[in-house]
Amino acid sequence: MKIDFAALVRPKQGVLVLTAAEGRKLGQFAQALDKTLGGAIGRALAGAPRFTGAKGQWLEIVGPGGGLGRILLAGLGKPADLKAEAFETVAGDAVRRANATGDATLAVAIDLPAGAKAAPAEAAARAALGLRLGGYRFDKYRTKLKDTEKPSLKSALVLTEAVAAAKRAYQPLAALADGVTLTRNLVSEPANVIYPESLAAECRKLAKLGVKVEVLGEKAMKKLGMGALLGVGQGSVRESQLVVMQWLGGKKGQAPVSFVGKGVCFDTGGISIKPAAGMEGMKWDMGGAGAVIGAMAALAGRKAKANVIGVVALVENMPDGNAQRPGDIVTSMSGQTIEVINTDAEGRLILCDAMWYTQERFKPQIMVDLATLTGAIIMSLGHEHAGLFANNDELAERLAAAGKGEDEKLWRLPLSEAYNKALNSPIADMQNIAGPGAGAGSITAAQFLQRFVKDGTAWAHLDIAGTAWSNADKPTVPKGATAFGVRLLNRLVQDHYEG
Repeated sequence: MKIDFAALVRPKQGVLVLTAAEGRKLGQFAQALDKTLGGAIGRALAGAPRFTGAKGQWLEIVGPGGGLGRILLAGLGKPADLKAEAFETVAGDAVRRANATGDATLAVAIDLPAGAKAAPAEAAARAALGLRLGGYRFDKYRTKLKDTEKPSLKSALVLTEAVAAAKRAYQPLAALADGVTLTRNLVSEPANVIYPESLAAECRKLAKLGVKVEVLGEKAMKKLGMGALLGVGQGSVRESQLVVMQWLGGKKGQAPVSFVGKGVCFDTGGISIKPAAGMEGMKWDMGGAGAVIGAMAALAGRKAKANVIGVVALVENMPDGNAQRPGDIVTSMSGQTIEVINTDAEGRLILCDAMWYTQERFKPQIMVDLATLTGAIIMSLGHEHAGLFANNDELAERLAAAGKGEDEKLWRLPLSEAYNKALNSPIADMQNIAGPGAGAGSITAAQFLQRFVKDGTAWAHLDIAGTAWSNADKPTVPKGATAFGVRLLNRLVQDHYEG
């Protein structure tokens, strides 16, 4: 779908998206258009008493005249509360509605109601982002789709009085959309296509954006002492990889921001094998790594003025004759020993070595890890929030604010010595899961990771197991891979670590 900006004038055909504020208040453009169309909009409003202009409401006006096929009237809520991001949701929802009815063209009018404080150019840019994200589909392997099942939209226009300014405002958002799309594609791919080596190859493609990419194989990781990471992958015929991505857009010598991602490209659970039902979904157990890769693409694509390091640990967790066994003891890069009680608690094992490597080599000012780490986080938070754990209040607050701003919501959970003690092992420095009856699986997993955070490192852990994949359509997040974390990380850097 081609997306562009144009002047705020009535299109000659297709579907036009207009907006109304609470109290059925139309903007000046919609009011003038209603007169041109002989009162078609007013008559439709009179015939729909429950449409008040509340946020999220829609009213469809079929055959309004003037060559238009339909008008879709979207509610924005109270003008005083209106933010530019609202047009992102409106546009994303409009794409889905237009594709469902077979429309080829769509125009979204940025017609701010009286009292709204949102800037027209930013609202237009956000609408274009909504068109990009809402129009996403992963149909790569679907060869027998009927024409009525395929996306029909060929082009979309954002109509605004500030065309030039909107185009400028959209440039960084277009890079963000590219990053989100990359992550969704990677996470959607099956495990026979995306595995450690092939995912590392995808990372190498970021070099065209100016990202420095290094790939460490098993020989290099063994030399570094990454016994925890290597133990997870030893049952797979696929070689484990550690990918280091550097975007150095900030001041020379300035301590970087670092992101670390869990990349279990397929997780059977290993010898502690998972139930068969639903195991096909474990292709997205690399959602944390996918988010880090997409965030690096977005930051480089918009030339972020920051030094950012992305490290992703890539493995497969398979149950062959060489696989790690429950009861095995491995030595991490930090020198700490780990008794592996459950081989399905593998994400923390690869992260602990990747986190230690990141701190040893780059000495970052902050470190944020992202991982589809525990099913327990879904029991706690469902699919609405990701779990947030941190050793630094300022970093936690910044992440929560970034998540709220980008609708990638976080909820902070506690860390304490009481939970930490549950990981003690009688024969090693720690176990990879808490002892029987401990409960709090997401918290004890975070406590495990904290044992590999050096003193003085501001660290946060995001458990995205409940948010990396969606079984329901949302306006800008279609069903499937969500790319949760890409927007959040980009916003974190933008708001606090650039300049």
